Amino acid sequence: MHSHFVQIDDWRDIAMPKDHTKPPRVRTLGVNTTLSGFGHENVEKVYSDTTTPSCDQTKTADSTVTKMLSAGFWFDEEGLFNVDDEGRTEKQQCAVAASNIIRNFSFMPENETVMVQHRHCLETVFQCLEDQNTEDDELITNMLETLVNLAPVLDLRIFSSSKPSFIKITEKRAVQAIMSMLASSIRVWHCAAAELIGRLIINPDNEPFLLPVIPQIYKRLVDLLSVPAFDAQAAAISALYNVAEVNMDCRLKLASERWAVDRLLKVVKMPHPVPEVCRKASMIVESLVSEPQNRMHLLVHENTFAEILTSEGKYSDTFARILYELTARPSNKVTAGQAIWGNIN
Repeated sequence: MHSHFVQIDDWRDIAMPKDHTKPPRVRTLGVNTTLSGFGHENVEKVYSDTTTPSCDQTKTADSTVTKMLSAGFWFDEEGLFNVDDEGRTEKQQCAVAASNIIRNFSFMPENETVMVQHRHCLETVFQCLEDQNTEDDELITNMLETLVNLAPVLDLRIFSSSKPSFIKITEKRAVQAIMSMLASSIRVWHCAAAELIGRLIINPDNEPFLLPVIPQIYKRLVDLLSVPAFDAQAAAISALYNVAEVNMDCRLKLASERWAVDRLLKVVKMPHPVPEVCRKASMIVESLVSEPQNRMHLLVHENTFAEILTSEGKYSDTFARILYELTARPSNKVTAGQAIWGNIN
């Protein structure tokens, strides 16, 4: 597995400036073999060779080649790949292929522990996200999906651990890379980033690193609720559900923004085709009502709460509790008399 991380590090030079000072080299690698590896097979040699070298001669030749070419030769610019457009394309294809293997590894539960404890692996993944504007789209998507799969057991503190660092990624840089993906206009990226944040924040050890960007997170997630794509709405609701659950500041800010609550309620009223998304949206609103400071803000939505209570049977229990919290609490008796449901104590 380690070799795949090394290959991505060494081959993903798409973000590096092209070197126009070196002329393209003639491909000589494998020119004297039957198969060159580049599609230029020596067909004539296959049919013209009538003798086969002895085993001793073969061993001697192999030994000589091994001494002449160190392992680093394969990754040098003067080695396997040309420093031209064709060579860069080959490097890019190899990096994408290696990233796809890593992504596939992350789907297997038995690999999770090894991968989240492999600092070089995580540093490579986050560095790819940092270079989203210059990297191959498929490579970025593979790396992002890898993180989403590993997120439930990922501890960002690994970047300040005593394990050897290869790229010097810090917790702050990792969070910034995720935020840049969340802000992306590419739907598959911002959906995956939202899901990633929702999974990361449920780990208390990750919360301190996400706290500084909580205001940016909830604003972007609420923005995604207005996107007509159902998958974007589902990803945003799932992430908001976890963020609001663990962060009181998020609950206070959400309730104070009327447009944010309107978008949450719209998901339930439409309704979203996935019932679980509607259920989580309802529970987010319920968590907002649980904060006494929010009740005055949420009273303006009382008619909508009542409408959903009477029209959406699946979520009537949740909105009955919401209305009860708004109108029946002792701290709210002054406003309860003016509420359409009255004081039901």
